[in-house]
Amino acid sequence: MPNITLARRQNALALFQQFAEGRMRAGEPPKGLEQAFARALQVSPSMWSQIKSSRPIGDKLARQIEAACGLPRGWLDDEHDTPGLSPAESQFLELALQAWRGSNANGRRALKSMLKQALQAAPASAA
Repeated sequence: MPNITLARRQNALALFQQFAEGRMRAGEPPKGLEQAFARALQVSPSMWSQIKSSRPIGDKLARQIEAACGLPRGWLDDEHDTPGLSPAESQFLELALQAWRGSNANGRRALKSMLKQALQAAPASAA
């Protein structure tokens, strides 16, 4: 039997991740997505912040989240497989890790700078 408190929190975070990824693919900036998700769940941004960090999700709130997300009753209580990385993402992360570990402080700063520049240059819909 899964730890229901942990399962609910992990599932709520996974729902936010799906929500945010969908919105960013549609071209929305990441800023404000936390508040938008809280509105979608019909909770305050403060409540969402508490849920993410430590507040247990009670039965009433769990059912409210499920209803807001169009999920069946009890979905939040069960463990669900989270999608893994794509092969391309895994290759990128492995390459980035090798570069990071093989670099000194100057090389690591350069890597971070290159990634920041790439993010700034990327169109919003690529996120």
